[in-house]
Amino acid sequence: MEGLCIKPTVLDSGNTAWIIVATLLVMLMTVPGLALFYGGLVRQKNVLSVIMQCLVLTAVVSILWFAFGYSWVFGTSFSEQKNPLGFIMGGFDKVFLRGIGLNTLTETNIPEIIFALFQCMFAVITPSLIIGAFAERVKFSGFLVFAIVWSIFVYNPMAHWVWGGGWIGEKGIGAIDFAGGTVVHINAGITALIMAIMVGKRKNYKHGITPPPHNIPFVFLGTALLWLGWFGFNAGSGLAANGLAANAFLVTHFATAVAVIVWMAIDWIREKKPTIVGACTGAVAGLVAITPAAGTVDLLGAFFIGATSSLVCFFMVSLVKSKLKYDDALDAFGVHGIGGIIGSILTGVFATKMVSGPHGVEGALYGGWHQLEVQVVATIATIIYSAVMTVIIFRVVDKIVGIRVSLRMEEEGLDVYEHGETAYN
Repeated sequence: MEGLCIKPTVLDSGNTAWIIVATLLVMLMTVPGLALFYGGLVRQKNVLSVIMQCLVLTAVVSILWFAFGYSWVFGTSFSEQKNPLGFIMGGFDKVFLRGIGLNTLTETNIPEIIFALFQCMFAVITPSLIIGAFAERVKFSGFLVFAIVWSIFVYNPMAHWVWGGGWIGEKGIGAIDFAGGTVVHINAGITALIMAIMVGKRKNYKHGITPPPHNIPFVFLGTALLWLGWFGFNAGSGLAANGLAANAFLVTHFATAVAVIVWMAIDWIREKKPTIVGACTGAVAGLVAITPAAGTVDLLGAFFIGATSSLVCFFMVSLVKSKLKYDDALDAFGVHGIGGIIGSILTGVFATKMVSGPHGVEGALYGGWHQLEVQVVATIATIIYSAVMTVIIFRVVDKIVGIRVSLRMEEEGLDVYEHGETAYN
């Protein structure tokens, strides 16, 4: 998704139409997809709080993105002005999309304004994923302030490093992140873990025992919308309607299908019954893991990425979480963080020029061991930056605004105390 290069040429109507559709699909992932998925998993007294967080983040992050986020990520890099900050952040020449006209095109001949909107949807869903870690116990005001600051100082720099010409992506060490394994999922997942630990456990939380979802059909509907939207997320990231998009579409679906079956099989063996929530969680794990690899792997790679992510995420969620005794309420870290790490590293194993083309890279399976090393470096860098910045931002916001609700509010439910509404009357 990197390599934005503006040049005067003729608009490609096919590419443009596809990216408009892909943008719509990615928006569906947050509202209503993620809102329904998370809303179904929480208890009845907190469903509106989760939905509200997803809705308001969509609005707030969109405003921030077009005001200066897009420019910070994809603006004329300071490196092009011989400024060493260029590998850390872009410039400010495109604040409020200044200087971008209707006929300003990207290198795939789509209007830059639709590219900016497509990228906006990635900026929106990333902080929304974090909601799953501290659901049912965080103030709306505290969360909102945290998400705003986090989007500015964590998401934007990471997106620039990987996609905007920074030190991690093609112009840097050469790490592959086709659609957001590091920028979106590892970034959000690590933040989710830190937040879950720092916010603390829910009242009466028992290790390994999660309150049952209040609405499993919501979980299924949310999963279906996420699966659908992910086709835009991954296949749209090539910014063109071509064979690469078709391959991304194919491997996204295949890896997800494999992940569903693997999770269901483990569930069936361990619990003696396959569950809908388990199958849905497996689907999300597969979708997450294939994200960084969708533009570089074939069906063989997709199979192993889907199977491995489902297997590892299952045991992370069902065993490791209870052993380490942290309360990641909706498994944002266990699925997105771990799934993103697996996908990022396995991209360095299964990447093949058969997909990415003669100028692409080969993974370790095809002799490209250097690419695996690069993927590990990118993964570790993302983990460290996200963790350190999250700790700093949390402490500052908690000191000024306060993040956790009172025990009484938590016990009664956030829907009534925070929003004055109930989901069901």
